[in-house]
Amino acid sequence: MGSNTPKVVAPSAEEVKEEAKAAAKSTLSGLRSFIAGGVGGVCAVVVGHPFDLIKVRMQTAEKGAYTGAIDVLRKTVAREGLGRGLYAGVTAPLAGVTPMFAVSFWGYDLGKGIVQRVSKVENGQYSIGQVSAAGFFSAIPMTVITAPFERVKVLLQIQGQKELKPGEKPRYSGATDVVRQLYREGGLRSVFRGSVATLARDGPGSAAYFATYEYFKRRLTPKDEQGRQGSLSLPAVCAAGGAAGVAMWSAVFPLDTIKSRLQSAEGRPTLGGVVREVYGRGGIKAFFPGFGPAMARAVPANAVTL
Repeated sequence: MGSNTPKVVAPSAEEVKEEAKAAAKSTLSGLRSFIAGGVGGVCAVVVGHPFDLIKVRMQTAEKGAYTGAIDVLRKTVAREGLGRGLYAGVTAPLAGVTPMFAVSFWGYDLGKGIVQRVSKVENGQYSIGQVSAAGFFSAIPMTVITAPFERVKVLLQIQGQKELKPGEKPRYSGATDVVRQLYREGGLRSVFRGSVATLARDGPGSAAYFATYEYFKRRLTPKDEQGRQGSLSLPAVCAAGGAAGVAMWSAVFPLDTIKSRLQSAEGRPTLGGVVREVYGRGGIKAFFPGFGPAMARAVPANAVTL
């Protein structure tokens, strides 16, 4: 009597070779994304940190401490000097930006892979909605790195606002000292304070960022008479990156204000408590201090990132 057991056909040498090529191509693509994210992130920090410092100080200062962004700039330079003042706390983002941006681009590639498995990609091109979904996913692994580095950065950025008495030293001597003191005060929970707020900001922010960049990239990419796409020029890349940065910050700025105040507050603040406190300071308008510097930062910092 014949057997009904199906025969197992071993893959041919050619098939194995093609699979190996595909795996190597995928690995290389991931490595390129990792390196591109790291280099772009360093450029973004160098260009954007002074704007970010002004934004954070406006978000966290007591009501009436500053009349606007120019007042923050003037008082910061007068009190702390140009380089030391405007780049206070820059060591934390410089140390964290390479893994942060690299993981973001890596997560974006993973997100696109997930999107491809759960939905149909027409003609090999992701829709703007699919790009947005992949962008949202990229923020999930990135938050693990972003939250503690943001916490350290914010504390170093704001400590220069305090007037020191003769002989008094700043509370923190540097990024490592911040981590040491935070861990001693509240363990890892203190170091990672603001993680939920960070994800709440970076999830929709990354979705808006990648979707906007993809939209402008497609609109600005030239086509020949046969409809074939050409290469995107450097000015067009910068324009798309700048537009993506503006879209990101416009979508999530109130969440960023909540995150900054949560990560800079003394004691054990809660997310709900911070929201109520900010609203009580001036209603909806109180969620937008520093919006101008954030927009000014968005264009140059994000133009050099991609």
